[in-house]
Amino acid sequence: MKIDLRSDTVTKPTKGMLDAMLTAQVGDDVYKEDETVNALEERLAKLFGKPKALFFPTGTMANQTAIKLHTNPGDQVICDKDAHIYHYEGGGVSFNSGVSCKLLEGNHGMFTAEQVIDAINPPDFYHSPLTKLVEVENTANRGGGSCWDFEELKKIRTVCNTNQLGFHLDGARLWNALVAKNETTQDYGQVFDTISVCLSKGLGCPIGSVLIGDENLMQNAIRIRKILGGGMRQVGYLAAAGLYALDNHVERLADDHQKAKEMGVVLQSLPFIKKVVPVETNIVIFELAEREKEAKFLNYFSEKGIRLSGMGSGKLRLVTHLDYTDSMHDYFMTVLRGVKL
Repeated sequence: MKIDLRSDTVTKPTKGMLDAMLTAQVGDDVYKEDETVNALEERLAKLFGKPKALFFPTGTMANQTAIKLHTNPGDQVICDKDAHIYHYEGGGVSFNSGVSCKLLEGNHGMFTAEQVIDAINPPDFYHSPLTKLVEVENTANRGGGSCWDFEELKKIRTVCNTNQLGFHLDGARLWNALVAKNETTQDYGQVFDTISVCLSKGLGCPIGSVLIGDENLMQNAIRIRKILGGGMRQVGYLAAAGLYALDNHVERLADDHQKAKEMGVVLQSLPFIKKVVPVETNIVIFELAEREKEAKFLNYFSEKGIRLSGMGSGKLRLVTHLDYTDSMHDYFMTVLRGVKL
């Protein structure tokens, strides 16, 4: 049995998704004539209560576009020290937008409104960058798939309003947070100026993210997407996968969360595990008591046909997903309980 728990990006399209893709009605999206991608954009805009949405090939491109829409070169973005835009987007904040990040010491990737207030540079102090944008990630990847407290997000929104700051959500795994916390897309649409959502992680699509936002910002999104190389043609074949996933793959995320929580319980009981980050969704991050045994731990599972992610310094990650079946879970749990280091 081969099991890949490195990420929820390793999934393959289901038969139903492939059928939807093959029968999609398509056109030239550069001319905005692809009716399937238009339908996906309209559906997501309506879901979040926003006027506009735009399909992107990747979440990184969607985030980078949002940052550029909110800022000018020399400005500063407030985000958590573990934010995806800082760690995993190739330095794009500086390369694409010419802005810097002020990093906050959050708790599992999440910070408070008070921390945002303290981080804002005085707008009349020209020696420091002009603070223009606050960015949050929900769920927080490096925080172990942690979910933000929505009340805190509303407090940060108030801070942004008071200080004329933009508010962007990297919602790559927002669907997981919505299911775990029983929250709504409309709630998030009311709090954020721009929101990026991924279709290729928990929802199992082969590719795609969508940027959703207010009219005054989104009117230039397609221009920025073009500058970044994102002009696409018959992209409806991919958009059809997104529409199918919204209909069929959201509620089932609860199954991924349950499996991840079961993994966390067993890991916590093992004597060679130093710490397990609290498990809320589909990501399990844990730390070995002896960090030098990371390679041995990974090799042990590799020999059993199981792939995990090593994060360095004895920290590892598991991610449950659409292709991780009940039988795979039973096998993995048996292997996990039998580990000897």
